[in-house]
Amino acid sequence: MSVFKNNANAQSYDNLPPFYRQVTQMKAEGRLGQIIKKEEIETPIAGARAWRIAYISSDVEGKATISTGLIMAPEGAASVGGRPIVAWAHGTTGANETAGPSQLIDPAQELNEYFLVGGNSYTDYGLPSITKFIEQGYVVVGTDYQGLGGGGKHQYAVAATNGRDVINSVRAAGSMEEVGGGSKAVVLGWSQGGGAALAAASLKDYINQTGTVRDGIEFVGFVGLAPSDIAVYLPSLEQIAGMTDDELNQALVKVNTTFNDNIFDFIHWTMLLYGTSNAFPEQLKLTDIFTEEGAKDIAEIYSKKGIHGSADTINYTYGKNYASLYRKDVMNGRVWITALVKGSVEPVAPVAPVIIYWGTDDTVCPPAMGKLYRDQMCAKGATVQRVQLAGQQTHFSTPGASAEIYQTWIADRFAGKPVTNDVCVDQVP
Repeated sequence: MSVFKNNANAQSYDNLPPFYRQVTQMKAEGRLGQIIKKEEIETPIAGARAWRIAYISSDVEGKATISTGLIMAPEGAASVGGRPIVAWAHGTTGANETAGPSQLIDPAQELNEYFLVGGNSYTDYGLPSITKFIEQGYVVVGTDYQGLGGGGKHQYAVAATNGRDVINSVRAAGSMEEVGGGSKAVVLGWSQGGGAALAAASLKDYINQTGTVRDGIEFVGFVGLAPSDIAVYLPSLEQIAGMTDDELNQALVKVNTTFNDNIFDFIHWTMLLYGTSNAFPEQLKLTDIFTEEGAKDIAEIYSKKGIHGSADTINYTYGKNYASLYRKDVMNGRVWITALVKGSVEPVAPVAPVIIYWGTDDTVCPPAMGKLYRDQMCAKGATVQRVQLAGQQTHFSTPGASAEIYQTWIADRFAGKPVTNDVCVDQVP
């Protein structure tokens, strides 16, 4: 039995479906993007085929990892040059081993959201606009991210790791003969995945690496649906060097408070802290930020339950007193903030145009994040658009409300059309 340690508790992989349980027995060895296991599965999408896959990736620290995911492609042979690839980066499902969307019984279908009317599962799953994308002749690959079915601890919302998983999912899709993937790709991400999309956009050297299973992928655009980017709320690495320990502790307290308005925002933020501790295990301790009881409960809950189950458990256990899990005074703010910045989006101009879609009623990933990112990147000469969606769109209505317009934007990028709308200026309905 394969077992990993998660802080004070041990957790087995026995509750995973057979495909994923077998993957946890495999070693993270091979070229980036190399598919080490796959199985074809059924899909209700007309004219499409689908597969579960496991492939080689790496994290923010350069450690080799295994990620699982889902690939869908049109039936039949691809045209000369191959099919364009859309990489889907999903939103928050959790930080536990069973939270990968591809694990569901019938995952190869349209995006199905837990929170919306019509949601029919304990979590989000599926691929957005998949029917349209298949009709347009695209290959679509959706990563689960490392730690959500392939073994190890998930680095939740550590965008620098999640972005690498997205890039390697494209390499995996491009290497798979059955799908006929070409060399052009667009990343489409929402929430946690929106942050992964922004992070991937700034990983020029990683994208241009050679010796992968599929070198030479050209990313022609990145779409962020209500994306997260925690680094814009924090001092830069250069600023950190000139700050006192007390100033950095206070900065960490301030950002803790920013995400303390309700229990669901608290869950997302503290799950990020948990995920960051998984990314930098030698440097970070949960007890720097949480009480002994809080650290124990955070690790116990997040390592075993998805996002919604975690929220229910903390609500049941602590109610309105969820903030009591925090220490009254945080420690090691310098180390924590440095890790949070390193794990977020690099302040480097993206390799291709970026577009952000956002709603005025989004409280999960505050729209200010996208605005600060846009302003930062535009100052570097980047092409970044930011589009306000019509009506009062929440975090969870964003994917549906933006579908028709991001479909057109993606098609234009694959067609080689230049971005003609005003950039670096908010577009409002």
